[in-house]
Amino acid sequence: MSYLLLDLYPWTKSLHVISVIAWMAGIFYLPRLFVRHTENVTVGSETDLLFQDMEKKLLKLIMNPAAISTWIFGLLLVLTPGVIDWTDAWPWIKAFCVIAMTWFHHWCAVRRKDFVQGENSRSGKHYRLMNELPTVLMIVIVVMIIARPI
Repeated sequence: MSYLLLDLYPWTKSLHVISVIAWMAGIFYLPRLFVRHTENVTVGSETDLLFQDMEKKLLKLIMNPAAISTWIFGLLLVLTPGVIDWTDAWPWIKAFCVIAMTWFHHWCAVRRKDFVQGENSRSGKHYRLMNELPTVLMIVIVVMIIARPI
């Protein structure tokens, strides 16, 4: 198995990066949809249903598959011999940030259900502020992977 993972390493890494890009696109866009949905749409209107449909498709057709493939290819990279030295701090920090990003993904999924039920109680400002979290997490993840400062 180790030799197979080593042979497939460039492909696994490529597919991981592609998955991350797709996941991050959704992670950044869905809260922005929530902002516009909150600030510009009347509950129960035709536009409300349109936003709900866009949010559902973004989550179900792009974000969920991208998150799953990110995790699968990421775990394959973790299992590839020689890729990670777990005595360093950077992989632990990166892992924490990936788990936090996954939590944010699930938080967005729950917020989407609030809109479907007509029970969104959060403001556009709240969604704008929350949208900063994945940006910070992404910065830390990229620095840990590329610079490996600790």
